[in-house]
Amino acid sequence: MTTNTLPVSSLTLGGFLRDRRERLSPGPGAPSRRRTPGLRREEVATRAGVSVTWYTWLEQGRGGPPSEEVLERLARALELDAAGREVLFLLAQQRPPPVNPAPPPPVPPALQRVLDALLASPAFVKTPTWDIVAWNAAAVAVLTDYAALPSSERNVLRRLFCDPGRRARLPDWEEDARFAVATFRVDVLRAGESHAAAALAAELQETSADFRRLWAENEIRSPGVGRKRIQHPVAGLMTLEYSTFSVDAADGLGMFVYTPATPADARAIDLLLSRQRPAT
Repeated sequence: MTTNTLPVSSLTLGGFLRDRRERLSPGPGAPSRRRTPGLRREEVATRAGVSVTWYTWLEQGRGGPPSEEVLERLARALELDAAGREVLFLLAQQRPPPVNPAPPPPVPPALQRVLDALLASPAFVKTPTWDIVAWNAAAVAVLTDYAALPSSERNVLRRLFCDPGRRARLPDWEEDARFAVATFRVDVLRAGESHAAAALAAELQETSADFRRLWAENEIRSPGVGRKRIQHPVAGLMTLEYSTFSVDAADGLGMFVYTPATPADARAIDLLLSRQRPAT
């Protein structure tokens, strides 16, 4: 890691990049004869996945401000610590960097076994920011294949407000969305001050007018129990009853369990599960 001593000459983006680059060791495989200390510009550019020309322009104060994604790559390429990453964003975009989300709490193996034992009931475990961190086969069959999604898309609120396909599958989308926002607000309060929750709320207020509208209502609800209708592309319209449970000994985790509301819904889940089983 680099140290945080910053000479006055480095108080520009180009000067900061050059100063940090020159502090890095080239590594054991690099040629020993070098005219300048540290890494070469092309080595930093390769690490960051940008062109040498564009990186050179950055050090020369040309080319415009880099995007957030590029700044994150530059921070990793230059091995910046938290303070260095903050300075990089302040110099490039005149604002602090986004807060790195904390990793979700681990799901106890015993809890995953509980999920797997619910053979005909779709169930999942979520964090206070509604990231889904565990699920069962019935959830994959009825709701979605969470394992096939990038981790950033395994978020109930992002899918609810930012995925038009998901919205089309919910006949009662308005009520579902209002419930989710009101419950999310309570989850945030229960979990205490959370940068991740604040960042998610800010992101959704910026990207979704519907979330912004519902968030402004300041409604709160306890998760409890209720009904949910889903227009499944294979099974058609399904009605599920849901129950929510807090998970002891797992900070902030909660479990949603959906059960079929009618015998016809139970048969539909069995049909979907049978399509997942390999042929014998």
